[in-house]
Amino acid sequence: MSKEAAYEIAGNIWRIPAAPFDFVNIYALVEDDGRVTLVDTGVKSSAARTAAGLAAMGKSVQDVQRIVLTHAHGDHAGNAANLVTEAGLDGVAISAIDAPFARIGQAPPRDQTTLMGRLLTRMSKPGKDFPAVVVGEEFADGDVLPVAGGLRVVHTPGHTPGHVSLLHEDTGVLITGDSIWNVRKFSFGVRAFCTDIALNRRTAHVLGELDYSVAAFTHGPHVGENARERVRGYLADAAKNGGSQGSDAS
Repeated sequence: MSKEAAYEIAGNIWRIPAAPFDFVNIYALVEDDGRVTLVDTGVKSSAARTAAGLAAMGKSVQDVQRIVLTHAHGDHAGNAANLVTEAGLDGVAISAIDAPFARIGQAPPRDQTTLMGRLLTRMSKPGKDFPAVVVGEEFADGDVLPVAGGLRVVHTPGHTPGHVSLLHEDTGVLITGDSIWNVRKFSFGVRAFCTDIALNRRTAHVLGELDYSVAAFTHGPHVGENARERVRGYLADAAKNGGSQGSDAS
């Protein structure tokens, strides 16, 4: 359970719990000049927790210069439109693949092999999943965003078509996005929430090939000890079990 408004997980990189029990996290990267980049924004009701987290860092929403979204889901983009307005930004940065969904406030289609996935897709409508947000920047796999000395984009599709993880090589922090969750244990998340869970499981394995010392999850607490080894061990076990690790609720 979260007890702090913000946790410094590496030099000038912070985790802000945007929901109780560390279930949803925002990440804040602070530049040398004090400006802040947020990775993801939580749900629409995460504004108070975001403000509290920034205050714990000695910052405010007015210090936010950029917002980067790992993907176009309401628990990551829900407060984006509000923050863009409050911080006076031109828009958010998101993968070119997920950008059309962010612009209309609608999640990509969910996994159609599950009843819940079909229901979620049927219920989804523009502006209903999350407030539509202006996209000011689109990026692609391998791009290095000008954030805190460089934030490398790693395309890990499956959770959504344009889902990305982000690697800050200077500090060895990997922001996994929803490629892997850490809610009670490592998992691939909930199948019905994904566009293609099988693709999610395949592409997550690239995270075991990267070099990092801190695994920063957008669902669940970060891991700061033996992070890469623990992630690689989980992925190896998942592969042995035919990719069956994780929550397959339908």
